[in-house]
Amino acid sequence: MKRIFTAFLAVFLTSGLGWTAMANEDGAHGETIAQVEASQDEVSSEEEHHVEAGDSTAHAHGDSTHAAHGEDAHHGEEAHGEGHHAGPAAWAVIPFVTLLLMIATGPLFFEHFWHKNYPLVAVGLATLVIGYYLAILHDGDTVIHSFAEYMQFIALLSGLFMASGGIMIKVDKEGTPMTNIVLLVIGAVIANLIGTTGASMLLVRPFIRLNKDRIKPYHIIFFIFMVSNVGGALTPIGDPPLFLGFLKGVPFQWTVTHDFLPWVFAIAVLAIVFYIFDSKNKAGAESVEEYTGAVTMKGGKNFVWIAIVIAAVFIDPNVFDFVPAIELELHGHLTKISFLRESIMLSVACLSYYFADQEALRGNEFEFEPIKEVAFIFIGIFFTMMPALALVGAWAQGPGKEMISVNFLYWSTGALSGVLDNAPTYMNFFTAAISAEGGSVNNIGEVIEYTEGAGKFAALGESVIRLTAISVASVFFGAMTYIGNAPNFMVKSIAEQAGIEMPSFFGYITRYSLPILLPILLLVWVVFFVFGALPF
Repeated sequence: MKRIFTAFLAVFLTSGLGWTAMANEDGAHGETIAQVEASQDEVSSEEEHHVEAGDSTAHAHGDSTHAAHGEDAHHGEEAHGEGHHAGPAAWAVIPFVTLLLMIATGPLFFEHFWHKNYPLVAVGLATLVIGYYLAILHDGDTVIHSFAEYMQFIALLSGLFMASGGIMIKVDKEGTPMTNIVLLVIGAVIANLIGTTGASMLLVRPFIRLNKDRIKPYHIIFFIFMVSNVGGALTPIGDPPLFLGFLKGVPFQWTVTHDFLPWVFAIAVLAIVFYIFDSKNKAGAESVEEYTGAVTMKGGKNFVWIAIVIAAVFIDPNVFDFVPAIELELHGHLTKISFLRESIMLSVACLSYYFADQEALRGNEFEFEPIKEVAFIFIGIFFTMMPALALVGAWAQGPGKEMISVNFLYWSTGALSGVLDNAPTYMNFFTAAISAEGGSVNNIGEVIEYTEGAGKFAALGESVIRLTAISVASVFFGAMTYIGNAPNFMVKSIAEQAGIEMPSFFGYITRYSLPILLPILLLVWVVFFVFGALPF
């Protein structure tokens, strides 16, 4: 069975290279539709393991739940930490670093080449790392896990992207700072119900239309901060890392109970900073257009498709034994790889587009380029980051175990969540944290005790605050870069389609993440994890 998966992966990547050759000629709608259909065919024979509730939710990392990119990473992390194969060499992270650098510099210094060839670059680098794992490390198990995670990630994102693309919301109001803040806060709340990906895809176009006469890049950046990332910190549906914790045994209500105050604080501070920015924006002030104040919607039937995608997130063969799955022994553990959930999500992607309200699609100026870009870029990210995650996991559970503390977990989880997939990063540090206190992330009873600071974890008295630090950091820091969480890249692509000149990868970091977001994340750390403002 493993050989079948490996052969299938080779065909998958080869076909990906073939897609790029056709995409280079004219990347229009027809080619992208072919990608969606191809993804649906792939899913019927393969695997899973991740969710973006939302992202995340399911990760995508991706919405969502990304949501995201959910649960299969919960086995993937075991692979990284306790596999039967030799670990990767440090130089094996070079393809991952190369991809990040090309994502950062491509649009700036070789724009034409990058936009024409980014699928070839991403798939090519991924193939190099996969070849290293198969031929040198003889570790096909980790490759299968990563492939399963990617399929869960792209299935969730495709379903939410296509379904929300057929919903056109119009807000006939003036785009004032207060109106914008209301929409952003509503988006942050909704992100916990339909994932950061679902909320982002549903509201980014109305947000752009609302500010059509005064739209600036900072509008989109704050949307990414508040709706695509920080907003989804309250429920396991909101972002993939939290859904992973839920699958491991963290109670569903635990996140809202423990993350609520940091969430309120971060959203409030971001809203205040946004108001300062937006109040200085005088563009469109001379407009004499009259507004009715009405909120209208077309394509509301697509909410049913979104509901199906969110419901499918929970069709997990690792939770419900009656759910059909492909069973493989990976890294010494029996692993159930879902295919039903992914098939449902990709079917929704196709059906929701086929039956969508055409006027809503035209009003949204719907195109496939955003999902195509995310699909190819994250093929590269998911596979090239395998060595990086393995090295981080081995260090955190080995030499780094002595360094485990609340502060270390907050900043380490956060820093890596900005550039790696935040769902497996969450699991790596959750595994390290519970292991440091003599527990196991694979023992649901011990996970529950850890969330309560009970049993063997009562002595140290830090387990609850440690898990809170991991949870908050993995979600909040996803906004530090375009690749920190899957919706970020998608929102950027939609904004660029609308004619908004978004900052480059480095421009996003140097102009917004470091001077604006990082101080807020520092405040969150000081208030809640240094001075202990949390009530537990």
